[in-house]
Amino acid sequence: GWAQARDEAEAARLELQEIVRPLREPGYREALRRKAERARKRRLRLQRRKQEAKAAKEEEAARAAEREAKIDQWRAKCIQEVEEKNREQELKAAADSVLSEVRKKQADTKRMVDILRALEKLRKLRKEAAARKGVCPPPSADEAFESQVESLKTLLKNRTELYEAEERALRVMLEGEQEEERKREMEKKQKKEREKLLQQKLEIDSKLFGDPDEFPLAHLLQPFREYYLQAEHSVAALIQIRHEWDQYLVPADHPDGSCIPPGWVLPSLPTNDTWATAVR
Repeated sequence: GWAQARDEAEAARLELQEIVRPLREPGYREALRRKAERARKRRLRLQRRKQEAKAAKEEEAARAAEREAKIDQWRAKCIQEVEEKNREQELKAAADSVLSEVRKKQADTKRMVDILRALEKLRKLRKEAAARKGVCPPPSADEAFESQVESLKTLLKNRTELYEAEERALRVMLEGEQEEERKREMEKKQKKEREKLLQQKLEIDSKLFGDPDEFPLAHLLQPFREYYLQAEHSVAALIQIRHEWDQYLVPADHPDGSCIPPGWVLPSLPTNDTWATAVR
């Protein structure tokens, strides 16, 4: 039994020597280290790619959500404009309907006045024809006819004045609606102009002072931003800056200088890649 155990131990020893033999070679440790380093870099690279893919996915989701929000906002604005236009058209149609009804009443009243005048003329002609035949109606008949005619004239006059007052009120209402519509259009136009000017100001500030999202308030450019915008927060600074600028006021055709620009003097675009890299 001892001989068998010795043989097995010898075989195990030889196997271990064969396994350990590469470790004793001079370049094996360096090769093993390089292999471990490559494996570590590969893991880091895979990890970084995974993080970049995750960040890109989150950024794309954020952009998609922003696009959806802008689309929803635009859709709501369009729906609101359509609803306002429909309400205005309904109001205008209702006012036109009422106005046409008033005009119809005025036309009926005018037609009744014309009929009444025609009746007076017809009675006068018949009375003259009867007088030529020697037939004269009694004075009571003339008085009754004149009384009825005057009563009808008074009624038609009152109706005419009433319809004219209704027409004037409707016209005033329509003019008020049109004025409100013009006012709303003017406000929309002014709002668009303000938004356009604000966007231009943000673009100019971004070119001069950098993107506010990229450069927070604690950035090193913030002191320069505060210096150039101090006149917006201090009257004394505004007066001092204006005094310094007024010292250099010259006409546009002055040979020794130029007039003050109306706004910010924007930097020119980079002319080469090196300059563009420095600007970024």
